[in-house]
Amino acid sequence: MSEMTALIRRHIREMAPYQPIEPVDVLAKKLGLAEAQIIKLDANENPYGLLPEIEQTLQNLRYVHQYPDPESRALRRALAEYHHLSAEHFLVGAGADELIDLVTRLFLGPGDGIIHCPPTFGMYAFDAQLQGARIISVPRKPDFSLDLPAIRAAVLKHQPRIIFVASPNNPDGQWVPPGVLQQLLELPLMVVVDEAYVEFAHAFKGYLHQVPLHDNLIVLRTFSKWAGLAGIRLGYGAFPRKLLPYLWKIKQPYNVSVAATSVGIAALKQADKLHALAAKIRCDRDKLMASLQRFRWLRPYPSEANFILCRVAEPPGAGALKQHLALRGIFVRYFQTPELQDCIRITVGTPEQNEILLQHLQEFYVPNPGVES
Repeated sequence: MSEMTALIRRHIREMAPYQPIEPVDVLAKKLGLAEAQIIKLDANENPYGLLPEIEQTLQNLRYVHQYPDPESRALRRALAEYHHLSAEHFLVGAGADELIDLVTRLFLGPGDGIIHCPPTFGMYAFDAQLQGARIISVPRKPDFSLDLPAIRAAVLKHQPRIIFVASPNNPDGQWVPPGVLQQLLELPLMVVVDEAYVEFAHAFKGYLHQVPLHDNLIVLRTFSKWAGLAGIRLGYGAFPRKLLPYLWKIKQPYNVSVAATSVGIAALKQADKLHALAAKIRCDRDKLMASLQRFRWLRPYPSEANFILCRVAEPPGAGALKQHLALRGIFVRYFQTPELQDCIRITVGTPEQNEILLQHLQEFYVPNPGVES
């Protein structure tokens, strides 16, 4: 170890890096394929891209030569109108990821505890580790529901400060029932509900409207999924009012760009069209689910998000399947963890992309008949 690297905080030297997804141009170059040949079903992105109205907003941007509003006032007013909630509850960030980071920095210091319920989104534990926090792991049940008795016991024993729960959860797509959330809110800790995929749920409308009713509830959302703005990096959270002065203190002053603010406002103006597109993705998801269930060697799990988690139940397993698809320009997310053995997660693509995926899934197990006609 060099003298300079020895100065780095020990917990950062020792922690594992987060593994992000690679973009289309990088994947295409690796495979020697044209970008148009890549079918990217590994990052839960919206396959339909930008609405024309939002694309027009990008083309007509103003004031990009000046710093953006540090308080994102126009966007927060638009969010307040959209959600029928006071603008004083909202904070906007460069993706929901920035808000997750802000929450961990607000509540956690070295040795403080966070309840982590794997399998779930990895950024919760990653950002907590950056603060030197203790990760108190309370795995989900085999059906991916939260283990409430184990969470209560962990809270009593370790006295953590926060718990993050995704609803719908990534990677399985289940949402947190109201009764479960109520029991979490009765615990002496901050409850952060990540609703990145809420727009794709059939009946679940989310818990953002409940934030004013609880002093220990935070709800996060993003424009990345339903609005197709993953590359813009724009998310927002609804927070108890008493927390906002402290969040304003620690956030970067110009964290949300002029471009992100403008397209966020444009997206909210086109909310009806975006919800119609989300409904189409829900329909495509249900059709894809029915098709995946025909494969004897796949175990797809019910989902309320824009993806479907599948367990590969027969050899050669999920790793070989991921490689088979990748060589053909189709990318899915592969999991091989204690909670997710031999699993892949498939983002719902366009009908054409889904059909190509299904064709290559069928080819994979041709020598061992595994598809029922």
